[in-house]
Amino acid sequence: MATLLRKIGLIRLHNRDTEDPKHHHNHRGGGGGQQSASLRGKGGAKSGGHKQQQQQQQQQHPGGAGDSSPGPGKGKGKRAAELAPRDKPPQPAAGAAGAAGAGGPRERAAGARAGPGPAVAAAAAAGGSLVPAGRQQHCTQVRSRRLMKELQDIARLSDRFISVELVDESLFDWNVKLHQVDKDSVLWQDMKETNTEFILLNLTFPDNFPFSPPFMRVLSPRLENGYVLDGGAICMELLTPRGWSSAYTVEAVMRQFAASLVKGQGRICRKAGKSKKSFSRKEAEATFKSLVKTHEKYGWVTPPVSDG
Repeated sequence: MATLLRKIGLIRLHNRDTEDPKHHHNHRGGGGGQQSASLRGKGGAKSGGHKQQQQQQQQQHPGGAGDSSPGPGKGKGKRAAELAPRDKPPQPAAGAAGAAGAGGPRERAAGARAGPGPAVAAAAAAGGSLVPAGRQQHCTQVRSRRLMKELQDIARLSDRFISVELVDESLFDWNVKLHQVDKDSVLWQDMKETNTEFILLNLTFPDNFPFSPPFMRVLSPRLENGYVLDGGAICMELLTPRGWSSAYTVEAVMRQFAASLVKGQGRICRKAGKSKKSFSRKEAEATFKSLVKTHEKYGWVTPPVSDG
């Protein structure tokens, strides 16, 4: 009996221990701690992976925000940055815009409307020439080389048809002496009777010689007829821009002039005071300008073949 009672007491003690709330709480808490620890481990792994993904995105897009979802201000700023290049074209730098030949048609048209540059405007205001200095130098060199060659060729003439003297030692201003004309002409007889050794002419060469003709006039003696006009001007088509050729030499021009004197029945004027007009370069230039206008209007008359 006593043994039975002891067994019953032991059973009750066992049940009381097993049904103790503290016992159940500790048991459940231990399980929950393990479960929460496992959940925290999984959450940490997820958050670590999320952070690693964000770092990779930041490396790929260094200018982007740390958060993948844009905030209220971030979305507007990004949209404005994307639309800015489309709405406003980039402005060229001042140095690039000022470069010669730079820019498209609109830029070149704007530059043309703006007018000449300050350097050109200053040169024009100062009264200087707008022709580039390099071009002027080139024209001077061409004219000088041509005239030096002409002088050498004339000095080598065997018949001493003409001779040249420089006026004030200028290569571009010549006094040319015509020593010979047709010996069967009345002009040659006049030269013999008046002891005239030569007919003196003056030739001045323009800046663009040999592409433009020289201006030529008779200085002495005073001639009449023979296509010689007031002031000593000479009526010859080859002395005009229309009839001139750069292939003509001074020697060829003088031979043509000598022939025209004979064809035109030129004579030495022996009557003093026959012409009241001044025998000057100014008068010769005015006369030549007038005759050129007349011939441009009515044409140049070619002498008959019977005249030689």
